[in-house]
Amino acid sequence: MSSVRLSPTAILPESVALPPVIPESVGIVHLGWGAFHRAHQAIYTEDAMAKSGDLSWGILGDVERTPVLVPALREQGGRFSVSSVDVDADGNPVVDARVIGSVVDVAYPGEETGRLLAAMAAPTTRVITLTITEKGYCRLGDGNLDISQVEPDLAAFRDELLSRSTNPESVQPAATAIGLLVRGLLARYQAGQQPITVLSCDNMAHNGKVLRQVVDQFLAAVPGNDPAVLQAPLADFIDWVNVNTTWPSSMVDRITPAVTPEVLSQIEGTLGVRDEAGVAAEPFRQWVIEDNFASERPKWELAGAEFVADVAPWEEAKLRMLNGTHSLLAYAGRIHGYKTMAEAVNAPEIRPHAEMYMFADATPSVTVPAGANLDEYGQGLLHRFANPATGHTTQQVSTDGSQKIPFRWGGVLKHHLAAGRVPQGVAYGLAAWSEFVRRAVRDGVSLGDPASEAELTAAVQGAGVADPAGVARALLAVPGILPDGLSAESTTALTDAVVTDVEQLATETDGLV
Repeated sequence: MSSVRLSPTAILPESVALPPVIPESVGIVHLGWGAFHRAHQAIYTEDAMAKSGDLSWGILGDVERTPVLVPALREQGGRFSVSSVDVDADGNPVVDARVIGSVVDVAYPGEETGRLLAAMAAPTTRVITLTITEKGYCRLGDGNLDISQVEPDLAAFRDELLSRSTNPESVQPAATAIGLLVRGLLARYQAGQQPITVLSCDNMAHNGKVLRQVVDQFLAAVPGNDPAVLQAPLADFIDWVNVNTTWPSSMVDRITPAVTPEVLSQIEGTLGVRDEAGVAAEPFRQWVIEDNFASERPKWELAGAEFVADVAPWEEAKLRMLNGTHSLLAYAGRIHGYKTMAEAVNAPEIRPHAEMYMFADATPSVTVPAGANLDEYGQGLLHRFANPATGHTTQQVSTDGSQKIPFRWGGVLKHHLAAGRVPQGVAYGLAAWSEFVRRAVRDGVSLGDPASEAELTAAVQGAGVADPAGVARALLAVPGILPDGLSAESTTALTDAVVTDVEQLATETDGLV
């Protein structure tokens, strides 16, 4: 390991691109500063500043999960690298690395909630962005806000609402990203600042609308047992939110594997110095944004982003085709013993099911975005999945299944079942998920699904871990896994198809990765 760290003065190979510009101030507060944001929005923002000349869009990142990144980035002077990894026609790795300077600083809410609130209230901040993943929205299986998760932030919000001011040195640490966001908006309101845009960049359909819904439900829960005292100031704040904020949806895309020690070692080999905040990703990236901003925004279109009136068709295509196929490959890959997504998509026992899901199930269910060719898009996705240089693992993609499945497969199911057809690719995907859950419970392996781990484990144990068909029926009956409103006839037909695939999978392999 190199003893030299990445920094503004580190000597790097000529092949590594340096930041074209350095921001002069913070214009964006980003909640959920993780690998995907570093490989996606941070790059778009840097390129937009470089091409527009407007250097007021520096990013302050909220680090939700890994506070070690805070000192790491500060020690590196705000620099981190992004390596685009691919293979050439001969299968040799190709790496294109660049150093990013658009992130001014980061903060961990467990220690610096006050600083984050002050940043969201600052007049220079005009956009708040989020990549907090599905579970970061603190929703129950029915889609409503889980009040128990945000109760500490509700209590802090009540105190801050009545105090009409926030002392950054004495605020309660934020317990959730949703609570941090609402408290940041309150701080902005109390400071008398201008309108602000809250832009979700998470892999969920209608993510802006979902975010606004959980925020509204948070605010509805604020009065608690003392509505008389809180009613008037809360009503004034809600009026301000309704007038001075917008909540556009967006579709983001770039395959970004988890940052492992191996990835960091590979990055070090490219840079010649150690980068504790570095990430690797595929070359492809895409960002489609609903053009609904409350005030100024970066010129992201100069960096390749597309602004549209309605992002829903793009969200739908990506969630159902890319993310839906990804989930199928991840669960099938794990039970067949494949560690990487590239291995899974090329496996002859899995590939036909992935193609069936992609082209027979997902594609016909999608509203075609203007100018898009969905068959070409689907073929391109399979090619991207097969890129071995990313090292994207089936374990990473298989996490949070109970949160992802309803978004990725639910709409496809409803489309085909309404027409009297059982989508066989979805049935196979559900069967692979069921077998993954059954075997993980049997072998004591983590499901990587903390929101539903206890419920899924209980369903497996209730049916009997040695009964694949019984487990499949029990798991499909867990609330929220299948879409609401399915007829009894459709549910029976789908369950029968899943059980058939489960029984076949149980004879093909008994492994788990």
